[in-house]
Amino acid sequence: MIRPLSRTALILDIVGAALLFLVLTPMSLVFYGPGTGNTAIGGVAVGGVVIASVLMFGGVAIGRLAPGLSLAAAWAGAVLQMLAGFGPLPIDVAILLVLYATAAWGTRRVLWWGFGSALFGGLIAAVYMVIVNGVAFGTGTGWEKVTTGTLLLAISVMALGFAWVCGLLWRVVLRARSTRTAQLQAESLAAEEQERVRIARDMHDIVAHSLAVVIAQADGARYAAAAKPEVATEALGTIAQTARGALSDVRMLLTQLRHRQGDGPQPTLADLEALFAQVRQAGIEPRVTVDPMPPGEPPGAIQLAVYRILQEALTNAIRHGDGTVDVHLAWLPDRVDIDVRNTLAHDAETAPGGHGLIGMRERAQLVGGSLQAERRGAQFVVHASLPIGASA
Repeated sequence: MIRPLSRTALILDIVGAALLFLVLTPMSLVFYGPGTGNTAIGGVAVGGVVIASVLMFGGVAIGRLAPGLSLAAAWAGAVLQMLAGFGPLPIDVAILLVLYATAAWGTRRVLWWGFGSALFGGLIAAVYMVIVNGVAFGTGTGWEKVTTGTLLLAISVMALGFAWVCGLLWRVVLRARSTRTAQLQAESLAAEEQERVRIARDMHDIVAHSLAVVIAQADGARYAAAAKPEVATEALGTIAQTARGALSDVRMLLTQLRHRQGDGPQPTLADLEALFAQVRQAGIEPRVTVDPMPPGEPPGAIQLAVYRILQEALTNAIRHGDGTVDVHLAWLPDRVDIDVRNTLAHDAETAPGGHGLIGMRERAQLVGGSLQAERRGAQFVVHASLPIGASA
């Protein structure tokens, strides 16, 4: 019944309705009141018109706040105007504004009540003008009254219906704006969620790999400290270097998250050798074969996907493997196939899982490829196929 409306909008509606009342009510009384040739109209009728005008423009004042009550007030004013014996008056502009409000801001029920009011009100107005006010063409015979009534009915319904249709069009505009706003908000939320997932995926890839290397080096340094202090010193250097690199990458990701900058520099195929070196420092010697070689310069997205998939697969090999891992890259004309196999440690009861595998699959899917990761006997196998299209 009552719509949410700002105080400013309500004040503007009230002020506008008051101004229309002050202008149109005296105009209606001057042209149609006593002294204008209609001696049958007295003070009681004039008072009725004034009250009718108050009701109508009161409905205009609350048209956006309560369209249903506004329509009821307009009907009450119109009935009182007819009981006072007046035909169409300038104050009837308020009825058009109320019908507009019912179509523009009313509920579905009020909307159709406004439509019915336009039709039924037009009929009532035509009958009233012909029968009560005696409006007729020619000599006023029965057929001429029917013709006059039909014409007045068409004019009344068109006038009232035009106001209702204008409100309906504005309702469509408002709904389109609301839909567009909701769509933009949904797109913004989707973009933010996609960015959050991307940063979380990058964070996991960087942190998980770096921590795996650090843990492996720390364990090795602890066991070798007593017998070979120089090995422990070398391991501590590797830990410090790996931690600094991870810290730099994390700071870059946090900067992107805070300032919504671009992706920044991303790993490429040229960085794979540094990745393999980190794995070797963790005590695992990856056996890498590339056959055939890349036919050209692969797209940057493919290079990043290959790097991140290998990074996560090698991280799992460090955490769950027994120290052996085979990496095979096949750069075919239309795709690149990645195959990483590592033998699981004897204490590894289950195959690796969690966010790492989800991140690898997302990497592959983002570039239109696929990835399978599963345990096959004593080995854990990661196989990915990424389309590369035409190389540069």
